Amino acid sequence: MALASSPANPQLDHRESLDSVGEVLKRGAAPADSANGAAKQDFPLAHGIPRSMRIRMGLKDRLIFWLLVGILHALSLLPDFILYKLGEAGGLIFHRFDRRHTRIGIRNLEIAFPELSDAERRRILGASYINLGRTGAEYVRLGGFFYGRLARRVTYNRLDIWNNLTPRYPGKGALILTAHFGDFELLPAGHALHGFQITVVHHTQRFLAGDALVTFIRERVGVRTIRKHTAAREMLRSLKRGEIIGIPLDQNAKRSEAIWVPFFGEMAATPGGFDRLAMMAGAPVLPVFIVRQPDGRSHVIEIFEEIEQQRTGDRKADALVNTARYQKAIEEMVRKYPEQWLWTHRRYRTRPVSGSPSLYDA
Repeated sequence: MALASSPANPQLDHRESLDSVGEVLKRGAAPADSANGAAKQDFPLAHGIPRSMRIRMGLKDRLIFWLLVGILHALSLLPDFILYKLGEAGGLIFHRFDRRHTRIGIRNLEIAFPELSDAERRRILGASYINLGRTGAEYVRLGGFFYGRLARRVTYNRLDIWNNLTPRYPGKGALILTAHFGDFELLPAGHALHGFQITVVHHTQRFLAGDALVTFIRERVGVRTIRKHTAAREMLRSLKRGEIIGIPLDQNAKRSEAIWVPFFGEMAATPGGFDRLAMMAGAPVLPVFIVRQPDGRSHVIEIFEEIEQQRTGDRKADALVNTARYQKAIEEMVRKYPEQWLWTHRRYRTRPVSGSPSLYDA
């Protein structure tokens, strides 16, 4: 899981100003057939008993797990033109009947885009459900037969930034700043299928069979999973071994863990552990997002210049500045492609003042 490097890629002058995600976004995503540099293709897939089965499960959970695996493999036999249509239909149906999350999504869009009409906000939300449906179809493909085909649908933009990390930070890993954006499950999987192994942090779910399924799918394509209850120490060790860890930083944090920074103009409770980890490990932070292309089936992994971290010695002040920069990077990406973000999460659930009215009250 060491960072990859390629002497064939052009060297960037990292002193030049490319640290604004907004500057790169103005150029738009790369065409689906473009990539700066060639990714490795020989990543060995996992074999044998999946690590997911190390979760303590009873017979019932094991049977459900293998049933789910069988269903995914059966569905994956469907050709793409049927599978994607089913996914899109499922997204539309979910949008039609998921009233609770639809209300949350509209409220988030009102906060993010007050200048838009209600009709335009509803269009964006509907499109995000369709994207979620397509993501479901791709998850079937990822969890069943022929999952290797997805590697051909994932290309890179600015891969040279990634490859140049190793000579700039020898012996150190990297933190990938990302979000629930595009096909967010395909981001680590597609990366692993191209030979760049990545580690993700996973919170064990109560539905153990479903949890085992998610872990099994990730690990068989080469994504390493760290359980959240052991995450802090293990992530630090992984970074010091030169490994890559991807963490989405776009969801609400508990008050005890929160750093308050603006997100679409509203103060949002953001997990502070991300910046603490980056500072302790001395690891660079790179914004990386997977962008679904207009054809609906291909994707580009957009890699941006690392986010400069403030290190004045005032830990609280530095954490505030750095976390605000991380959120700005995500916000700029969502502004560019609003149809691809997961709007139905209560991003502002925790309020700056305890006891304040919820932003999501009817």
